[in-house]
Amino acid sequence: MVSDRGLEVLRVIVQDYVESREPVGSKSIVERHSFGVSAATIRNDMAQLEEEELIAAPHTSSGRVPTDKGYRLFVNQLADLRPLNAAQRQAIHAFLGESADLDDVLARTVRLLSQLTHQVALVQYPSLGRSRIRHVELVPLTESRILTVLITDTGRVEQRMVDVGPGLDDEFLSDLRMRINSALDGLLLTEAAARLDSLADDFAPARREVVHPIAASLAEQVLANRHDRLVMAGAANLARTEEDFAGSIYPVLEAIEEQVTLLKLFGEMEQDQAGISVRIGRENESFGLGEASVLSTGYTAAGGELARLGLLGPTRMDYSSNMAAVRAVARYLSRLLGES
Repeated sequence: MVSDRGLEVLRVIVQDYVESREPVGSKSIVERHSFGVSAATIRNDMAQLEEEELIAAPHTSSGRVPTDKGYRLFVNQLADLRPLNAAQRQAIHAFLGESADLDDVLARTVRLLSQLTHQVALVQYPSLGRSRIRHVELVPLTESRILTVLITDTGRVEQRMVDVGPGLDDEFLSDLRMRINSALDGLLLTEAAARLDSLADDFAPARREVVHPIAASLAEQVLANRHDRLVMAGAANLARTEEDFAGSIYPVLEAIEEQVTLLKLFGEMEQDQAGISVRIGRENESFGLGEASVLSTGYTAAGGELARLGLLGPTRMDYSSNMAAVRAVARYLSRLLGES
């Protein structure tokens, strides 16, 4: 059983090691922190922490570093998250407030979160399988080419160019636009895909050759939006922290490339009372991320769909600040998308 002072010693070891990347010794703790006890007493506390496998010596006669178990206890004991300062809050407001659509919002979100935390930032697209069609627009580009624009109730905008050949006059295009919106408005994406398969049957045979490629393009756009995917930024931060990986960073890089791994991990993470989920080191071993930590929280899109926002980095990270940044950005993102 770790004493209250022992927990406090663990806390300063984690904080000092995160800051310096150097093993922490009892003398350093006494000099830097006001415990009011001798170095010998701190050594006894550290011995107990080591016996509980919360800290370890990376080298003989060195100071101590936190273990995965130590980081876990530290995170579980966090009572307060370090608040963002005024400049950080203003950066979130200013940078994300300029976003144009969902794609831009999410791209800006991961860039901002990566800059705030110096970790790999991840954001999951809203689960669009339950999204609904808000509007379809058909924009003529030339006599034989149009732009199909699909807009969902979550703010997702998908555009594609379609070659339709001759026979697309303005009057027919206007009628087609109206009939497509009448047929698809408010439908779930799964329902819209099935309806588009038979859309051309509603038109005269002479018109079906024009309707078919348009319906096929919209069906592809619908299907593309049904798959979960991630937007990421800050992979270069892994190279800057390569020394924190005792083995190799390649498994982490592979996991970033294989989005399905991170999506599955996100799906298994349960939030704590503060709305944050943290998986540390060996807790991620089955995903090939045994030397990495993953933080995540949820955000809500315009259609009420819940998705994940988070960070990936080495176990030696500033958990308090990073958890606060993830939560703050997720809250702003939810408000921003809720207003769209």
